[in-house]
Amino acid sequence: MYWIPGIVAVAVVAWFVGTYNRLVRLRNQLTNAWHQIDVQLKRRYDLIPNLVEVVKDYMSYEQETLARVIEARGAAIGAKGTAAQAKAENMLTESLKSLFAVVENYPELKANQNVASLQEELTGTENKISFARQYYNDSVMTYNNTIQSIPSNVIASVFDFRPSEYFEAGEEVKTVPKADLR
Repeated sequence: MYWIPGIVAVAVVAWFVGTYNRLVRLRNQLTNAWHQIDVQLKRRYDLIPNLVEVVKDYMSYEQETLARVIEARGAAIGAKGTAAQAKAENMLTESLKSLFAVVENYPELKANQNVASLQEELTGTENKISFARQYYNDSVMTYNNTIQSIPSNVIASVFDFRPSEYFEAGEEVKTVPKADLR
């Protein structure tokens, strides 16, 4: 009879430790997912100056487009926090789309092997960023669900596990581009 409270106490402690460790694992997974986005963004930031350098001589009349790309890159590098980073990245994506659209108007630039190679690398990097964002958002959902569900929410609140923000696409990215094929 005296051993029943001991077994209950051991079970409660085991549950507490298991739940706390799961929360820590999920928080670390979330941090890792964010760092995976950072790795791909760094690659993107490194490719952009090379692309701008290659196309600037051809695009003497399009300096405003190049300036927007450089400005958006600087804003993205300096962004702090998930929401600010997402907004800055969306602006950078839009400025790169504009640059690629302008490149299409310059046949000699479009035919340049360096430009084609850099565009291909940036496209591949954009795909990797997309997958990293998806993994991050999946990690956020799992983490947030766990810290908000009973009974793990008790331990989460005691140890100050806070909900994380999703990496969301901005409204400008959500709009469908118009295709004029006339």
